[in-house]
Amino acid sequence: MLISIDARIPFPRPLVYATYRDKLTELVPYISKVKQIKFKSSQEQNGLLYLVHEWSGGANIPAIARAFLSEDLLNWTEDSIWNNSEFTTSWHIKTHAFTEAVHCTGKNHFIEDNKGTLIQSRGELIIDPQQIKGTPQQLTVAIARIVENSLGKQITPNFQQMSEGVRQYLKKVQ
Repeated sequence: MLISIDARIPFPRPLVYATYRDKLTELVPYISKVKQIKFKSSQEQNGLLYLVHEWSGGANIPAIARAFLSEDLLNWTEDSIWNNSEFTTSWHIKTHAFTEAVHCTGKNHFIEDNKGTLIQSRGELIIDPQQIKGTPQQLTVAIARIVENSLGKQITPNFQQMSEGVRQYLKKVQ
């Protein structure tokens, strides 16, 4: 599944970029399907900033999938690499359930224009049914589809809500 989401925030690029990078935990109230974001670590190296955050989601698992899936599917660790000179962040999401089966990576570009900042998020979500362990073999493809649909339905709204949250947050603090 390809991820392609754009958002526009009517504030200067350096401010929008820094808010996403440095104020992530303060944006939780603006994202309805996220219960908590915990900062885990930060490291600077060769002009890049490496951040790790742990996310706890609040979406519902589809009823048909509850027998096989746990709430851990809604929790993930995000590793991100922030390139301040290019105004980009590369990210990798590692789910706490089906870790070997779920591959989710992407890159966000923060582009300044006459309307503020355009954020282009591009990535991919791949579920490898062969890596889903602990379920009957006949069901792994169906479970993979359910996992992909469940995660896919969270990514776009979370990104859009976070962008709207950044806009509201900046409006409040400016």
